[in-house]
Amino acid sequence: MSQNLGMTEASRRTGFQPVFTTSLAQIPQPAADFEKDMERYKRIYSRQMIRIALFIALVVSSLTRAQTAPTAKKLIEFGWDEPDTAFIRLHIREMEKHPFHGVVFDHYVTASDGAKLRFIDHAWGKRKFTQAEFQPALDDLKATEFKQFTDNFLRFDVTPGDVDWFDDFSAILENAKLAAHLAKNGKARGILFDVEPYVKNLWDYRQQRDKATKSFEDYSAQARTRGKEFMQALQGEFPDIRIFLTFAYSLSEQQTGADPKKLANTDYALLPAFLNGMLDVANPGVKIIDGHEMSYAYKDASEFDIGLKRIRTGALPFAADAEKYQKHISAGFGIWMDEDWRKYGWDVKDFARNYFSPEAFEKSVKLALERADEYVWIYTEKPMWWTPPAGQPKELPAPYEEALKRAAATGTRGTEKP
Repeated sequence: MSQNLGMTEASRRTGFQPVFTTSLAQIPQPAADFEKDMERYKRIYSRQMIRIALFIALVVSSLTRAQTAPTAKKLIEFGWDEPDTAFIRLHIREMEKHPFHGVVFDHYVTASDGAKLRFIDHAWGKRKFTQAEFQPALDDLKATEFKQFTDNFLRFDVTPGDVDWFDDFSAILENAKLAAHLAKNGKARGILFDVEPYVKNLWDYRQQRDKATKSFEDYSAQARTRGKEFMQALQGEFPDIRIFLTFAYSLSEQQTGADPKKLANTDYALLPAFLNGMLDVANPGVKIIDGHEMSYAYKDASEFDIGLKRIRTGALPFAADAEKYQKHISAGFGIWMDEDWRKYGWDVKDFARNYFSPEAFEKSVKLALERADEYVWIYTEKPMWWTPPAGQPKELPAPYEEALKRAAATGTRGTEKP
């Protein structure tokens, strides 16, 4: 067969003249040096591709580590020295000298008759607050330059608790919206939802108004509905809010010995149902911190390990949706520095008489920080980190603050959540 690449039958029909008219035999073969050049180029190309591949792998690895970086641990102050927004505005520089990352705070409102009302005393009741009443507190927070205190929490109590679960809940839900708005726009991280019933126990089924005609299941279903509404009110103003509870599901696990059948006869029987409602509608970015108040007096690693297990898995039978529980619930711990001072006393000179010596206190805070997902809160009653009028501490021996500083320095670096 001819190797002539000249005019073909097809080209004659179309008038198209091929560009190559030279026969294959006439095409010169590659020179030896050209082949060497090609080999060299291949080697260079291979090395460049390897470098590019390594660079891409490094970038992807860095991004992955950034997305799964361990959460830094934080210390939150909460006690009888609880400041209001006006105090914070005046004394933030003094407050931030202490080794905390945030504080639980409250605020007062001035009623139309001139009376001063503490918000948390009326938050869960029939009084509906207004944005105008909250504005001075918002002005205080906006005017405050927070530096070290990055994670502050506005306190929201369940007092007076004089509204039945089947009554009109509009005032409570409006107050929740206002609180979330204040927290969001006041540069706080969320609310401290104190579920301890200081006036009337709204969680105890045995104390409910209509227990004679409504079963525990009826009240649980209604509490779950109210939990949904409460969460929607909060996250409607603060989509990625953090809700810090002194205790959550883990308390029910402890009170019942991990037996949900015994729940109806406990002091906090309706709390899991309410929390289930919150989880039902929680936004992806919402976190609910179980502060595990039961750890107040923990001294040993084994106690913290049991507490952590209680939060991680022990409380799961009380959650309606285990997947949502694991996604939104964060494990925390509380340490009461002057633990049970009414029994042990609080001696500012002879530390051996206190429940926690500075060394024992430091150890417990470290153990808590090592196991918490993010937050550990320090509770105090007698010793105060700041007091009016100048924001100075009171009954706070220096060795205890130094112990907390050491614990914070070694225990707040962050670990990955399992």
